[in-house]
This record gives sequence, C-alpha cells and structure tokens, in this order.
Amino acid sequence: MRCAILDDYQNAALAMAEWGPVAGELDIEVFADHVSDEDALARRLAGFAVVVIMRERTPFPRTLFAKLPDLKLLVTTGSTNPSIDLAAAADHGVVACGTGSLDHPTAELTWGLIIGLLRCIPLEDANVRAGGVWQRSVGVDLKGKTLGIIGLGKLGAQSARIAHAFGMEVLAWSQNLTARRCLEVGATLASKDTLLGRADVVTVHTNLSRRTIGLIGQREFALMKPTAYLINTSRGPIVDEAALIEALRNRTIAGAALDVFDREPLADDHPLRTLENTVLTPHLGYVSEDNYRVFYGLAVEVIRAWLDGAPIRTLRVEDQLDRTR
Repeated sequence: MRCAILDDYQNAALAMAEWGPVAGELDIEVFADHVSDEDALARRLAGFAVVVIMRERTPFPRTLFAKLPDLKLLVTTGSTNPSIDLAAAADHGVVACGTGSLDHPTAELTWGLIIGLLRCIPLEDANVRAGGVWQRSVGVDLKGKTLGIIGLGKLGAQSARIAHAFGMEVLAWSQNLTARRCLEVGATLASKDTLLGRADVVTVHTNLSRRTIGLIGQREFALMKPTAYLINTSRGPIVDEAALIEALRNRTIAGAALDVFDREPLADDHPLRTLENTVLTPHLGYVSEDNYRVFYGLAVEVIRAWLDGAPIRTLRVEDQLDRTR
C-alpha cells in the first residue's frame, strides 16, 4: 500500500517520528515540493491509498477527491483543517483524521516577530552582513507600551502573559470575549475600536471564519496610531491584504510582521516583499522540532489504527462547520 507525505519542505517527516509500526505495510514516499495545480497533484497522487498533509498547505476540495479513486485515508497534521472538504471525503469513502499540535510554538514566534520588527533586527542584520551603514535604526521599546490582542484563546492568552514580562499593558477583544476571561490572563476587555486606537502593537490570534475574513481593513487601519504595528500569525485573510499594503506604503501604521498570507507560498513579485517596514516569515508559527514530533508521531498512530480497522482522531463535518461560522 502506498503512502504519500506532502509538502515536507524540510525533509523532516521521516526523521521526526518512528515509522516502524507502519513501514512494513506501507511504501512511504515523501514530497518536499509543493504542487498547487490540482490536475498535476492528482497525477502525483494516483495510486496512493494514504496521504499525509501538512496543515493547510495543500487543500483537498471535492474536485480533488473525485480524481483520487484509490485514496482511502487522509491524515492532516493538527486537529482541524478547514481546507479539507470533509463532506466530500465521506462521499468518496475517504477517512479523514487529524493529529493534534502544540500551542506554544506560534506564541513564541509572535514575540520573535514583535521584537524583530520593533528593534529592526532583520534590517540591521542584513546591513552588518553587507558591510553597510553601522546602525541605521532607532528601535522601539516594549516596556510601558500597550499590546492589543485580537482573540484571547490559547495563543492570545500566552501572548498576554508574555507581554506582562515586558511590562506592557494588555487590551483584548473578540466577538464573544468576556471580562472574566480577560481577568484570567491579566488583560482588559476593550471594544475593537478602543483597542485599535490605543494599542502600540496589535497581534491577531483569532480563528479564520466567515465572521473574521477582512476583520482588519482600511477602516481599522485608520483607527490605529501612525506609530503602531500589526502582527499576524493567525491566517492571512483575517487582514485585508490590499488595505494593509496601502497602510504600510502610506505609513498609516508604522509597520507589520506577517507569518501568514492570503496565498502561500507568497508570490515572488508580491508587493509585500518590497516594503521595508515589514518582517515576513513563511508561515513558521507551527514549524518547530517539538511540534513536528507531535505531528508525525501522531500521524503514525493514526495510520496504524486505521490499518487495524479502528480509526482514531477522525474529523467530523459538524466540528468543521462550528469553527467556520
């Protein structure tokens, strides 16, 4: 039986888990490149019964399931994946399962981006390496500043606690956030407009859903201070990309650090690549050694359970609908 592991950019999958429990029954093939064309992807996956995908790097819509009659098990790293059409999977007799993940890697990257952006670390690093001007920038302090958190779930709560270590005030908002939840993590509940108007750094930690697409756009950027910064490690479409580019070009806001984009990988000629007041990373929030060991270790468990006729961590259409409303 053939098993494909997709989008393993670092060729890490086989090293991050013990595949022995399934290796005797599977012919495993790893693909380190990304294929976005659906027909090309279908040709690549022809004959594979098991496919392991990395988060939402490769969507699985109904049209793709229809082109893969041999597919029987689809495993996504993480506990959810909105890019999989779960109803289509069921209609085509495909079992879809998830793994689980760690929360802290994305929160840690968020603070790497905040410090990198406010202290101009990528710019100064490039300058030193190129033998350029010694000290081009004057960094911005975090102590005494205000952090605005959009979404106070597990990741937002971690960011709030880290902010206190830097001596920052923390404001928080989301559509159903309560003052009690804010109290639990040392944040102050604020309206969205108040948060945007007061925060020196705004960080996005809400889920992508129909309610949050374009949540931060031209109107919201106009509310922010011209000295404020935006951080997005959640999902690209939560921020209106065109409005963000305009705000960065016009210095409506001071800068942005982004780990997520509307389309990934980011196009070579994308305008964000040309803006100096940005820090850009290629969706690294979940890309850490410990998290990869969880991803692929649990993927082995999922495949083994399916081979034994008792699937675990199956993904349900109902749960997906709840998260996207």
